Amino acid sequence: MDSQLFSRLLSSPLLLQFLLGLLSIVLAEIVRDCYHLSGHYWRPLQRLHMLHHKVYRPDLSVTSPEIYRQAQLCNDVPESAVMVTATAILASLTSNPGIWLGTVYSLCFLIPAIARSQGYLLFTDFAHEAGDLVEIPSHWTVNRTYHWRHHFDQKNAYYSGHFNILDRILGTSLSLKGKTVGVTGASGAMGRALIQALLRQGANPVAFTTSEADFSPEVQVVPWRLGSEADLQADLEALDILVINHGMNPYGDYSAAAIQTAYQVNTISALRLAELFLGTVTDSSHKALKELWVNTSEAEVNPAFSPLYELSKRTLGDLITLQRLNSPCIIRKLVFGPFKSQLNPYGVMSSSWVAKMALALAKRDFRDIIVTINPLTYLLFPIKEACQSLYFRLCQKK
Repeated sequence: MDSQLFSRLLSSPLLLQFLLGLLSIVLAEIVRDCYHLSGHYWRPLQRLHMLHHKVYRPDLSVTSPEIYRQAQLCNDVPESAVMVTATAILASLTSNPGIWLGTVYSLCFLIPAIARSQGYLLFTDFAHEAGDLVEIPSHWTVNRTYHWRHHFDQKNAYYSGHFNILDRILGTSLSLKGKTVGVTGASGAMGRALIQALLRQGANPVAFTTSEADFSPEVQVVPWRLGSEADLQADLEALDILVINHGMNPYGDYSAAAIQTAYQVNTISALRLAELFLGTVTDSSHKALKELWVNTSEAEVNPAFSPLYELSKRTLGDLITLQRLNSPCIIRKLVFGPFKSQLNPYGVMSSSWVAKMALALAKRDFRDIIVTINPLTYLLFPIKEACQSLYFRLCQKK
């Protein structure tokens, strides 16, 4: 009986029109984002859109009310009008009344934009509300902090207006160009691969290494010692992104010394660096610009045939999940499968390929960056992370 009722519900014309209406809203947002993208690359629209960029100071207050009204008239009004026109044409051609929902949705942007161009309803410009940034960039939608980066981090990125679909497709949800990115474990296979991949993205990598190693002249090298993480405070403050990548693998050694070393390197040292870096997020803009990336490996959910490695990495992964709940900036996990390195000479993946894929996924705003040949990891890790995060949140002291 329940299955028959569910089948009738799915075949209901009303439900179909509702789903088409939701689809038309997504379409309207994609149209808006494409218009925005055109404003950066199509000359007839560039001058009008650049006026919009000249309006705001770094705290998103307006430089001039007159220029603000002009920018609304030249940018926001035509942008919203294109949304209305596109959805109205589609609704007319398909004769599906549900698609008119996208037109109504678009009118909710056109009417306030016209009013703002005349100096009214200024409170409706939510993406440009003046003041300090109070949230980290949202994940699936666009909040003030996400959009702030389009104005003051990289103009040729972060194009999305509400749903960040276009940015995810184009790889513009994160710009690495000009970013100062520190990489620990820089002398290892993955560290070197990440540094080379970052250089290709126009970033300024900083190699944190505990051993003697040669790097290209454009790479700044910072030597450090295990247990002396606090000495790196000044270096960490200068970073936009810290990639905690160092680690060790004791394999089958279960001695007391091996246990202590595994946890000291894989867990405690990484956690100290993470806490020190998160402590550098002190300015409003840091919420938008700074990020912490932690290589926890797929040992969080799958065996790595090295119990101490698995235990120490899982502990790190669990603590990073805990820190994500109230983090002052974005924290990404790097969940890599077996790549060939000194720690794992039997790895089947190339470290350079893994690093390239990791950056490609980060630019599409993946917060859990999984690169592996094991299909189970893609299934198990999101479930584990979601359940554990929910458990931590429920137990958190209010």
